[in-house]
Amino acid sequence: MIPLCPTGDVSPDTPARITTPTMDYAVFELDGAYFVTQDLCTHGPGSLAEGYVDGNDIECPFHQGKFDIRTGRPSAAPCSEPLRIWTVHIIDGQVCIDPAEHRVET
Repeated sequence: MIPLCPTGDVSPDTPARITTPTMDYAVFELDGAYFVTQDLCTHGPGSLAEGYVDGNDIECPFHQGKFDIRTGRPSAAPCSEPLRIWTVHIIDGQVCIDPAEHRVET
């Protein structure tokens, strides 16, 4: 497990962008639950952590396509390829993931 950020660094309207040597992650909070996706949009160069949270969706700031934060599935065009997502573990107030356990839901 690697810690990405304290839970207090994320709010429902303000995702966190976490940069590591191997990956950039976007960390979200929805209804008290935390979710982690890849930060880079699958359609273009947009940072999803800089996007607009709209219910359960994140809107990419680059082209306004959307993804479901909980599943990584595209929810609005032009996005068509799902995001990688990770199972979140909260350990001592930190949002943590196992980077090897990413998945793509289709």
